[in-house]
Amino acid sequence: MYKAFYGLRVEPFGVSPDPDFLYMTPAVREALASLSYALYSRKGIVTLTGEVGTGKTTIINKLMRWLQRMHYASALIFNARLSVTDFFDVMLADFGIECESREKGLRLLKLNDWLLQHARLGQTAVVIVDEAQGLSAELLEELRLLTNLETHTHKLLQIVLSGQPELDAKLRDPELRQLRQRIMVRCTTRPLKAEEAHEYVKERLRRAGANNVPIFSEEALQAIWHYSGGIPRSINMLCEHSLINAFADEQRPVPEQTVRLVAQEFDLDEAIAAPAALVAENRGMPLARVGPGSAKLFPAEKPGLAAVPDPRKI
Repeated sequence: MYKAFYGLRVEPFGVSPDPDFLYMTPAVREALASLSYALYSRKGIVTLTGEVGTGKTTIINKLMRWLQRMHYASALIFNARLSVTDFFDVMLADFGIECESREKGLRLLKLNDWLLQHARLGQTAVVIVDEAQGLSAELLEELRLLTNLETHTHKLLQIVLSGQPELDAKLRDPELRQLRQRIMVRCTTRPLKAEEAHEYVKERLRRAGANNVPIFSEEALQAIWHYSGGIPRSINMLCEHSLINAFADEQRPVPEQTVRLVAQEFDLDEAIAAPAALVAENRGMPLARVGPGSAKLFPAEKPGLAAVPDPRKI
C-alpha cells in the first residue's frame, strides 16, 4: 500500500528469506565463501550457526542457487524433527532416488550406488538441514554414519547443518564427539553493527526501487538498529510497520518517533537492545572476538584463494 508513496517497485522488507535481498556484510561474505569452499572441496560436514533472525536461511537459499548453477544434486530438509525413516524418505525423494523398500540396508545401498554414479560424472551431492538444532541425537549419529560413504579421495555426500546456537551446545555432547570431530568447517552469523544496519536498510530500499531521496531519517535508522539489536529479521519488521504507519500519516522521510512507537507496539523497546559488545564496538572500543562472524577452518590450513568460490558470484 505504501510502495507508490515512497517510489518503490516491490516491498523491501518481506518476511520471506529472499536471497535477492541478501546484504553482503563481511560476515555473510565469509560464511558464503567458507560454505562454498567446503562443498567445492568435498569436506564432508559443515555447520552454520547463529541467533534467531540473523539470516541463516537467507544464506542457505543463496547457497542453493549456487548449487543449482554448479549442477550439484541437493536435498533441503527444512523440518529437522523427523524420525530416521522419515528423514531418509525426504532425502531420497529430494535426490530423486526411487526405492520401494523400507529396509535401511537396501536404502543405503541404493543411495551409495547413486552417489558413486554421480561421483563418476564429477557431480557433488549435498544435504542441507535447516533448523538443525532440532535434530535428535539418533539422527545426528545417522548423519555421521552417512559420511562413511566415501571414495579413497573424498566424501560422497556433503552435509550442511544450519541452526541456532543450541546446535553447537548439542554437538558438545560427549556422545556426539565422533560427529563433532568430522565437522571440517564452522560458520557463524551475527547481529549487524550500527553502520551495517543503516546500509542494510538503504540497500534493501535500493533493490526495491528507491532513488536517492531518503526514506528513513538518520535518527530513524539509528533507532531501528537500537531497537532491533542488529537482528535482520527484527529490522525488517520495524521497517515494514514504520513505513505503513508513516504512509498513513503521509510522513517522508520516516521519523525516529514513528520507529519508536512501532518498537513500543511490539515490545522491542524493552525486550531487545543492541548487544553491549556491538555498542562498545561502534564506539571504537576494542573487543575480543571469540567466534561470531568468523568461519573456523579445520584442519588449520587456509585454502588457496583460487580454490574458494567468490561469494559475489554465488
